[in-house]
Amino acid sequence: MQNSTKEIDRPLAIGPVTARNRVFLAPLSGISDLPFRQLAWRYGAGLVITEMVASRELVTERRESRVRLRGDGIDPHVVQLAGREADWMAEAARIAEAEGAAMIDINMGCPAKKVTGGYSGSALMRDPDHALSLIEATVNAVSVPVTLKMRLGWDHENLNAPAIAARAEAAGIQMITIHGRTRMQFYEGVADWDAIASIRDAVRVPLVANGDVNSRADIDECLRRSGADAVMIGRASRGQPWICGILAGSTDAPKPGPQRNAIALEHYTMMIDHYGEDVGVRHARKHIGWYLDTLAPSAPKRLKGALMTARTAAEALPLFSEALETGADTAANLESAA
Repeated sequence: MQNSTKEIDRPLAIGPVTARNRVFLAPLSGISDLPFRQLAWRYGAGLVITEMVASRELVTERRESRVRLRGDGIDPHVVQLAGREADWMAEAARIAEAEGAAMIDINMGCPAKKVTGGYSGSALMRDPDHALSLIEATVNAVSVPVTLKMRLGWDHENLNAPAIAARAEAAGIQMITIHGRTRMQFYEGVADWDAIASIRDAVRVPLVANGDVNSRADIDECLRRSGADAVMIGRASRGQPWICGILAGSTDAPKPGPQRNAIALEHYTMMIDHYGEDVGVRHARKHIGWYLDTLAPSAPKRLKGALMTARTAAEALPLFSEALETGADTAANLESAA
């Protein structure tokens, strides 16, 4: 297992598609919407992947699913689909391809109860034969590469990711991402990078390691222990959409200080433009909280409170700007991801 950060800035071929480096932004429900992905892409992420798009809702023309499908200005555009029925997955994949998707990613890793309760996401790992029927239907429906994201297994008694991965590769999957936890762990404990090595031994397609990767030192250790070809950054991107570019050594990544504050403010306006003011203001609140944690941990409580209750962009933006300026903590705002 020789992979290291020395290779992280190199392109990675995924079938006919090329990722420009090997630090990818994970699909994050409620986070990796179009504005967030556009910023992550602008500042150097190797790949960015949409929020999970429910296959049935996409086929039945649910507006929210269509919004999630957009990839304006992102190339290659990668769409993640989730579902339980092969026919819905196949038709949703065809729609995504027709709308410009350069790759389709299948979600077999989401641990959320509302997803697994519908026998989608990581629940599919409990029924590998059925999971393979979805994979085969999706692969056969499109001409673009299809990839797969999953966990180590449902629980520690059923660590079946290597067997599923081998079958998925045989069915035509062209890249596999493994989150180094089981579904029953959710996000508790520590991601098991060593366990990902068992999937490396089972497949030849590119392998991506996900879970608890927050720094260049983490990347080096994760790649060494897992044998993966790339890493995927999830929760560490909250409040810092530029982190993938920083970890990949991109020259496009912003330096600490005013530039990052400006990006945070731009992100807010992008969300308002994308969703409209009523929805955008509500959706932006969680991002404001993460930005303040990252860029302005000393922001006064009165400003934080006012921001979280602001009802219009005109009210929120000056408060956000003031909070970023007055709450900056030089020590916390140094280049911690290096």
